[in-house]
Amino acid sequence: MRQTTMIKHKEVEKNWFIVDAEGIIVGKLAAKVASVLRGKHKPTFTPHVDMGDNVVIINAEKAVLTANKEENKLYYSHSGYPGGLKTRNAATLRKKNPTAIVEKAIYGMLPHNKLGDKQRRNLFVYAGEDHKQQAQKLEKLEVK
Repeated sequence: MRQTTMIKHKEVEKNWFIVDAEGIIVGKLAAKVASVLRGKHKPTFTPHVDMGDNVVIINAEKAVLTANKEENKLYYSHSGYPGGLKTRNAATLRKKNPTAIVEKAIYGMLPHNKLGDKQRRNLFVYAGEDHKQQAQKLEKLEVK
């Protein structure tokens, strides 16, 4: 009889991946990166442990939204006060913060609890080519 292997957080080995988001559809990018951040690509995946890898995304401002989502997709934020709902479409959000669309898409696919907070810290999104993780051994992650 086989036993299920449960990995401890001290036994996890983390790798570094880099993704060039230029010309890639945001949803496909988010699905692949969220899976890597969770660690689902590893054969020893344990759901209650942060065993995902670190991911660096460059050229996030050049990621593509399909159809008319640039004008029609709405992002909401609320101040917590009555009448405090703010609405922005993707085009204005991209002008204000070029990395926000990619970050929001990925964050929405991660767990919304303390484990998800730890996994979100392993994501680094940059609008251009330059990034601060040159010292890491970055492997290229292919997103189809």
